[in-house]
Amino acid sequence: MKVGIDLGGSHIAIGLVDNNGIILEKKERRILAKEKENIFKFIETYITENINELLQKNKITSVGIAIPGTLNKTNIIKSVNLGIENYNIVEKLKEKINLPIKIKNDAKCAALAENSFGSLKNYSRSIFLTLGTGIGGAAIINNELLDTGDLPGMEVGHMVIQKGGLPCKCGNNGCFERYASMKALKNNLRTVLGLDENTRGQELLDMIRNNKPSNKNYEKIEKVVNEFIENLSIGIANLINLFEPEAIVIGGSFVYFEDVLLERLKNCLKTENYLFNKRKELIIKPAVLGNDAGIIGASLT
Repeated sequence: MKVGIDLGGSHIAIGLVDNNGIILEKKERRILAKEKENIFKFIETYITENINELLQKNKITSVGIAIPGTLNKTNIIKSVNLGIENYNIVEKLKEKINLPIKIKNDAKCAALAENSFGSLKNYSRSIFLTLGTGIGGAAIINNELLDTGDLPGMEVGHMVIQKGGLPCKCGNNGCFERYASMKALKNNLRTVLGLDENTRGQELLDMIRNNKPSNKNYEKIEKVVNEFIENLSIGIANLINLFEPEAIVIGGSFVYFEDVLLERLKNCLKTENYLFNKRKELIIKPAVLGNDAGIIGASLT
C-alpha cells in the first residue's frame, strides 16, 4: 500500500492507494484561512497524524505528495497558491514519519495517474495539461514522465504567446496562462457582461451553453470564447510541434466546460495554420480521474 497526498492552495486530501490505482480510504478537508497563518505547522501536523493513523491498520511502503509550484526532490522552492518559499517539507516530515517520502508538482502527478489508469493509458507519448487558475503541464515520453532534473520544467503556462502582452504573476508578460487558463476565460466573460467576481463558473457555463444569435449578449460571449479558443490553440500547437504527441489530455476545470469548448478547440487546430505537420486526426481528450488524480499520481512518484 502507498499513501498519496494532494496538497493544494485551499484543500488537502490523503488517500491509501493500492497497486491498481484504487483509493481504498480517503480523508480530505479545506485549509482554513486561520490555518494558512501557520501553514507549516498545519501541513506537518495534519499529514503526520493521518499517516500514523493509517499505519496502525495498514502496511505502507511509501508516501508521495502532489504540490502546486516549483519543487526539487525535497523542497518547495516556490508555491504561490500555498504562500510558501524554500520549505524543506521532506526533511520536516521525515522527523516524524519513518517512511520514504517523495514530492512532485501536482500537474505531473495528475499526468502520471492519467497515463497509468486514465485517459492516457493507451498512449506511450502524450501531453497532459491542467487548466484552472493557471496552466500546468507534463510530457510523457515512452510511458515515462519527461525528466528535467532538479527543477520540474514543463512550465507551459509561462510560454510567451503575446510579446509585450498582459503582465503575469511570474514577472513576465504575455504568458499562455494569462490568455488561456479557465480563470482568464471566466474573468473575461464577467468583464464583458458586467458581472461581479462572485458569478460562479456554473452560471458562466450555462450562459455559453444557452447562447443563441437572438440573445442580446450573443456577440460578446462568442468573441470572448473564440479568443480563448484561439489562444489555447496557439499554446497547444506549440506543444504539438515540439513533442508530436499521440494524444493530449486536458484536466482541471476545463473538464466541466468540455461540451462547449472541446470541439471548438479541435476545429481551430485543424483549420488554422498553427501545426507544422498536418494531421488527419487530433486526439484531444478530457481527463477522467477528476480530483483523485493528484492522490493517485502522488502514490506513483
